Amino acid sequence: MIRGLSIAQLRRTVRLGFKGLWLHRLRSLLTVLGIVFGVCSVIAMLAIGEGASHEAQEQIKNLGSQNIILRSVKPPEEQKVSERDSQSRVLQYGLTYTDVKRIRATIPGVTVVLPARIIREYAWRISRRVDCELVGTVPWYPEMRNHPVATGRFFTETDMDGRANVCVLSAEMVPALFPLEAPLGKFIRVGGNYYQVIGIMAPRARTAAAEKSAETTQVPSARVFLPLETAKLRYGETLMRRRAGSFEAERVQFHEVTVKVDQLDRVMSVAEALQRLLEYGHKKKDYAIDVPLEMLKQAEHTKRIFNIVLGSIAAISLLVGGIGIMNIMLASVTERTREIGIRRALGARRQDIVLQFLVETVILSGVGGLMGVLLGVAIPFIVTWTAGMKTIIVVWSPLLAFGISALVGVVFGLYPALRAAQMDPVEALRHE
Repeated sequence: MIRGLSIAQLRRTVRLGFKGLWLHRLRSLLTVLGIVFGVCSVIAMLAIGEGASHEAQEQIKNLGSQNIILRSVKPPEEQKVSERDSQSRVLQYGLTYTDVKRIRATIPGVTVVLPARIIREYAWRISRRVDCELVGTVPWYPEMRNHPVATGRFFTETDMDGRANVCVLSAEMVPALFPLEAPLGKFIRVGGNYYQVIGIMAPRARTAAAEKSAETTQVPSARVFLPLETAKLRYGETLMRRRAGSFEAERVQFHEVTVKVDQLDRVMSVAEALQRLLEYGHKKKDYAIDVPLEMLKQAEHTKRIFNIVLGSIAAISLLVGGIGIMNIMLASVTERTREIGIRRALGARRQDIVLQFLVETVILSGVGGLMGVLLGVAIPFIVTWTAGMKTIIVVWSPLLAFGISALVGVVFGLYPALRAAQMDPVEALRHE
């Protein structure tokens, strides 16, 4: 606080500041709007960015931070041959039983291996049809992929060994096949076989990026989970696709294999070991390795960059608001030159003049900051309600935005205040 300033003097100065701003209400309001929109944009942009980042990270975490996902991929050269060849042929590629045995036998730190076969099919319930994926997998799928069963149960070792005709539906399948009845215990038809529904998986949040990816790759979100042995019995290892004038057959033993590592700090080293093992066992690049931990780190890095970019854009808005405050205060100093001269003639010190103009700028920025915080907190809720996009307001963003707005008021109001205090009282009294 300025030396020799009492509480009573400060109150009087604040009162004068409000009075001076109230005399020019419209000008003060327009000046405040620059700070309001700057603070509002800081909070809203960070909330939207935080929400988008949170959804992406949650989806990656659902894959399992200690998991490594291996996928069968058709080699590019095989795709070109397939497009040129109009006659019957069998393409063989992807992950094999031998790969799974080698992984279990040679790579230390691997605790669980989760194989899966994925087949594109139609599921029927009377006259209702859904384009879906059949996923032949093992009983420990829900625990390993962090995808729990919401109602009913997942199939067991007994179901798999007995090649039972049972299935578990993803949450997306239920409204399409069973809009008016409970699915548990009912039967669905896939191909020429009927499967009893014993469970429903919990719904999983999907980001806009994931939806776009699903559309581009034409992979349906709807899934039907079958015991692996049942899927092998019904579909074998050769999948046939009929086209006009020809058909194509693909032999794939496993479409996907998930490997769980015992310790988080060993995930990357195990991923490198898996890369070397598959390079040794495969002549062609017919596989892909996804490491959720690596994707999670990349997502966190992207989040930091995203926040910096959004924060910079919002900071520019605050800077523009600060320039507006300086501009209006310089104009105010010019208009009130005679007032300043009278105050100096009556005994006001330079520090009193500085304080008077600083108080006015802090009032402008403070009121603008409070209005901006309220608007900035409201906008993310409106975005969530209207667009369905997840937004997260972190505690520090309103505090940071308001603190910056107050600082902007002091910094950009200091020069006009000093300029007013440096005026010569005699010259100021002569000013018309």
